[in-house]
Amino acid sequence: MAATIQLRRQRSSDMRIFGIAGHSGMGKTTLLEHLIPEFQLRGIAVSLIKHSHKEFDIDRPGKDSYRLREAGCSELMLVGRRRWVLMHELCDDSEPSLPYLLSKMQGCDLVLIEGFKQGNFPKLEVWRAAVGKSHLCLSLPDVAAIASDSDIAIPGMPLLALSDISGITDFITKHAAKSADVLIVEEPNLRKKAS
Repeated sequence: MAATIQLRRQRSSDMRIFGIAGHSGMGKTTLLEHLIPEFQLRGIAVSLIKHSHKEFDIDRPGKDSYRLREAGCSELMLVGRRRWVLMHELCDDSEPSLPYLLSKMQGCDLVLIEGFKQGNFPKLEVWRAAVGKSHLCLSLPDVAAIASDSDIAIPGMPLLALSDISGITDFITKHAAKSADVLIVEEPNLRKKAS
């Protein structure tokens, strides 16, 4: 059983990690919007990795940074008074692994992960009957509990009320894994994707 999160905010190997999983439309982002402030109230610095299967761009056409990326920069760092961001163009390269991405995180106690369902770290499945999808916990071995708005029973699977933000925060704090347990730093797979 994982130890409770202790405030460290040092090396990436000291961070704890915990996943939020569920089919699209289950309310993962809404749950995270409630959990993050609860962790902050407890003095736990939280970061998040969100995987997207869709194409996205955080930049806007016409902006200098966009134009420079379009001109061919493989990486571009945009720095302002309140935040900075590093954009890395994958081009035809494969996505980097979760351990590689975790090695880039810093200054936090806990990294919440939305996506990377197959990763070897504990996860909370968000499940709502109204969406009409199957349970991920039946096929994913690392689901540690289900948060639901329904009274469901799956043998051996703890059930948390989706509205119990404090209880879910307690559960994550207690069961988060050490990032070092999955943080086998590896370079991103730079092999070209199969055509």
